[in-house]
Amino acid sequence: MGRKFQMSAVCAFAVLLVFTLPSKAQGSGSTVPVLMVSDIHFEPFWDPAKAQRLAAVPADEWKATLAAPDAADRAQRFSDLEETCHARGIDTSYPLFASSLDAMRADAAGIKFITISGDLIAHAFSCKYRTVFPRATPADYRAFVEKTIAFVVRSLREDFPGAAVYAALGNNDSDCGDYQLDAQSEFLAATGKTLTADLSGAERRSAMDAFAAGGYYSATLPAPIQRTRLLVLDDLFMARRYATCANKPDTSAAAAQVAWLQQQLERARQKKEKIWVMGHIPPGVDPYSTLTKGKDICAGGTPQMFLSSGALADVLANFGDVIQLAIFAHTHMDEMRLLEPEKSGTGHEPVALKMVSSISPIDGNNPSFTVGSVDPRSGILKDYRVFAASNQTGVDTQWTEEYDYAEAYHEPSFSSSSVVNLVAEFKADPLAQSQASENYLKNYFVGDVSRQIKPFWPLYVCALANHTEDAYRSCACSKAP
Repeated sequence: MGRKFQMSAVCAFAVLLVFTLPSKAQGSGSTVPVLMVSDIHFEPFWDPAKAQRLAAVPADEWKATLAAPDAADRAQRFSDLEETCHARGIDTSYPLFASSLDAMRADAAGIKFITISGDLIAHAFSCKYRTVFPRATPADYRAFVEKTIAFVVRSLREDFPGAAVYAALGNNDSDCGDYQLDAQSEFLAATGKTLTADLSGAERRSAMDAFAAGGYYSATLPAPIQRTRLLVLDDLFMARRYATCANKPDTSAAAAQVAWLQQQLERARQKKEKIWVMGHIPPGVDPYSTLTKGKDICAGGTPQMFLSSGALADVLANFGDVIQLAIFAHTHMDEMRLLEPEKSGTGHEPVALKMVSSISPIDGNNPSFTVGSVDPRSGILKDYRVFAASNQTGVDTQWTEEYDYAEAYHEPSFSSSSVVNLVAEFKADPLAQSQASENYLKNYFVGDVSRQIKPFWPLYVCALANHTEDAYRSCACSKAP
C-alpha cells in the first residue's frame, strides 16, 4: 500500500519495478528475460455501473464487460464513490491496465516468467464494495475480491501464454480489509488455487497447502534457469498494522511463516540451490514515516519500521550465500536495499533487495514496469530496464524506457557486491552530487519529483543498508545529517 507523498514535508518513497529483459539483450541467448510488476491496485469500480455485471459473471468474462463503453455518468459516479470512501487518489483503471499490458507485450517479448509483488486490488476496496452493494454478505465480498485477483493474474497469463506467473499478496489483498487477514481461511485456500495454477504435480499440491495455511509457497523457476526456487511470502502477517479479520492482534501466523522460510532456506543451502524471495512489505526502516513523523532518533526516538519485528530481515540476512535476489515493493517507488548479517564473520554475502515500482499512479508517480535479464546458471539478476508511462490515465499513453540499470550505475549485475558498491558510493556523497546519486534521485520516483529528497539524502541512504533500529540510528546520527 502506498501513501500520498507530501513532498514539502520530505520525500516520496515507493517502489515499482517490473523486471524485463531489454529487447536489445534478448538476442544474446546468455540470459533469461523476466517481467516484474507490482502494486497494480486494479480498480473494478472505475465505472460503478459495470460492477453489478462483474459481480454476476466469472473472472474470465470480466474483460468484455470492462472493455464495453462506459456509462454516461461514469466520471461523476466514480468521483462520488471516491469521496464517500475518502480515497486519497486514483488507482489503476481498466484503460490504464490495458495500456500497461500492451506496453509489456511490446517491451517484454520472450519472457519466461512474471513476478507480481503484491497489492493486486485497489485501495479503499471494501468501502467501495459496501457502497455499491449495500446488501452484500461477507461471502459475496470475498468472492468479488477473489475474482478481481483472478482477473489481474489471468490477464497476464493470457497476454504471456508461455510465461509462468508468480504472485504474492499485499496488505490490500484481503477478504476483510486493509492490513487484515485470517490464516487458514477460505479466502487463502481459494486464492491459492488461482496463484499456483502454473505449478504442477506435487509442487502445486504442496504450494496450495502452504498458501491456504498462511499465503506463502515455493516454486521452481522455469528452465533454462538452473536449480533456483522462488519463495513467495505473505508478510502482511508481519506488518505493524496487522490484525485478524476480527481486528485482533495475532503473531502466530507470522511466526509460522518465518519458521517455514528458515526451513526452506536451510534446505536450499544443503542442496546447493539458489533462492529468490518475494514479498510485499519490505523489511527494515521506513525512512519516509521516520522523517515525516518527526521522530528524533538521535535523541532516543525510535525509527519507524515497515514490519512489526526484525525476524524476517534477520533470517534473510543470514542466507546471503543462498539468496540471489529479494523482491519487495509497497512504497510504489523504484528502490534498492541491502540486508547484511548482524553478526560479522559469517562469511556470507549480504542480500540484494529490489523494491519494485507501481502500476498504480495513486501517489502521483507515473505507472511503470521492469524488464530484467537473469543469468540462468547463477540466478543473478544481470540487468534490468524500467519502462514508464507518459501519463497516469492509459489514454493516448506512450511507454518509454525510464532507465537501464547497467547504464545508469555501471555495475555488472544487480547482485550483493554491486549493491554494496552503490550504497558505499551513496554514503560517501552526502550532498548527492555524484552521477550515481543523481541517477538514483532521478529514477526512484517515476515521473520525477524525487529531487526534493536531496536535502534528506544522508538519512535516506542510511536506510538502504541498516535494517535494524540500532544500526540505522548509528548511521543517521554519526554525522548528525
